[in-house]
Amino acid sequence: MTPLLRDARPEDLPAITAIYAHHVRSGTASFETEPPDESEMRERFEAIRSKGLPWLVAELGGRVAGYAYAGPYRARLAYRFTLEDSIYVDPACVRAGVGRALLARLIADCEAAGARQLVAVIGGSDNEASIRLHAGLGFRPVGILRAAGWKHGRWVDSVLMQREIGKGSGAPP
Repeated sequence: MTPLLRDARPEDLPAITAIYAHHVRSGTASFETEPPDESEMRERFEAIRSKGLPWLVAELGGRVAGYAYAGPYRARLAYRFTLEDSIYVDPACVRAGVGRALLARLIADCEAAGARQLVAVIGGSDNEASIRLHAGLGFRPVGILRAAGWKHGRWVDSVLMQREIGKGSGAPP
């Protein structure tokens, strides 16, 4: 079954919150240690959307199977053409093409928004699925921050990957 991709809506926030809570509690994709509640997720959603940046959901069988968004990589003005992606898939929908579909659409939407660089900050150098997903869509490894976080009783690396989009660094904005 091919995921249906669309812009996220406020009514998707309960499902988005539940998906993210799972990843916070059980994985290292996020370095948060306590899942935010729906009110906090609503604030994050509105902050991204207010900047004109993409926040997407993928549906399978009429339910939210995953989501992805892009936010500013850093706050300083010189970084304004660089975005950071975030992708989370419902554990029941892993290996159904949801992550790949979301990331491919997110890349296109970031390019349409005028971004030139997309950065992935992947929690855990052992997070092979996310590393493969990003590499398969043109991201290249640019570094590893060793033992950057402490989660689930162990040190966790941050893997940095990057992909040029649009004209990339080939021309001024």
